[in-house]
Amino acid sequence: MKPDLHQMMRVGIVAFMAFPELSSGDGPVLEAIEEICHDPFFESIEVTRINDGAVRKKVAEILAASQMEVGFACQPIQLSGGLDLNSPDEGERKKAVETLIGYLPMAKELGATKFALLSGRDPGPEGRDAAIERLVDSLAQVCEAARGYDLAVALEVFDREIDKKAVIGSTKDAVRVAARLRPQFPDFGLMLDLSHLPLQGESSREALTLAKDYITHIHVGNCILDPEHPLYGDSHPRFGAPGGVNDVAELAEFLRVLRDIGYLSEGITRTVAFEVKPMPGESPQIVIANAKRTLRAAWRQV
Repeated sequence: MKPDLHQMMRVGIVAFMAFPELSSGDGPVLEAIEEICHDPFFESIEVTRINDGAVRKKVAEILAASQMEVGFACQPIQLSGGLDLNSPDEGERKKAVETLIGYLPMAKELGATKFALLSGRDPGPEGRDAAIERLVDSLAQVCEAARGYDLAVALEVFDREIDKKAVIGSTKDAVRVAARLRPQFPDFGLMLDLSHLPLQGESSREALTLAKDYITHIHVGNCILDPEHPLYGDSHPRFGAPGGVNDVAELAEFLRVLRDIGYLSEGITRTVAFEVKPMPGESPQIVIANAKRTLRAAWRQV
């Protein structure tokens, strides 16, 4: 008999993607996070900066009472602020490192155990190796500071050519970085995302097998590869969205490979988190319900 999916994974959700107003640190933060925490389907949540101290204190209380695993996401902060951890301008790189380190106390206040980042812009083939060296140095500084807060740093892999155009736009290069950092920082890991793999030109089996020794967090979602589509790129539409790449079959294959590489294993609950965003005219609640139904349907096929 197949185990229930909750015996094989800790299901999570990226709160500021399901409720996009939260990505700036403002908006209906308290209401959105409380709504997610009311749903026992979720055991993990990813939040980002919360600007209002009183709201942040209340959110921390809700998260603690809910016994949720909490991850703190720096990606919205980096993307909106142009913070580049591999910038060739040392002043800009220092600013990026110091800004992200400055969010460690907030992450700890919210009860986070994970601290997620992305790499900076890809300079192109000629400057890529040097950029990766700068990235490794920046990540080492963040990891060293994160130790004092008991936070494990995770580097998320994005695309290199279509949307985010990040220097770590392939799983191969992500593994190179992880292999450099893991000996000094054993809790450093990689975050892979089903919705990014088509943008990277990689299959689930190729990417997950290559990164299996370093994966510490997983996102699942959708993307659009049609350049003529208004949501082309890393837009995270719901599963099965018109023009999208991922639905039940693709999620099932992704989960199948996660099981094969040992990331999903009965009795060892590792996180698989939805990263889905309402399209124009859609509500967060419908998109979240869609994601849960898709996961259940995919699990039946694994």
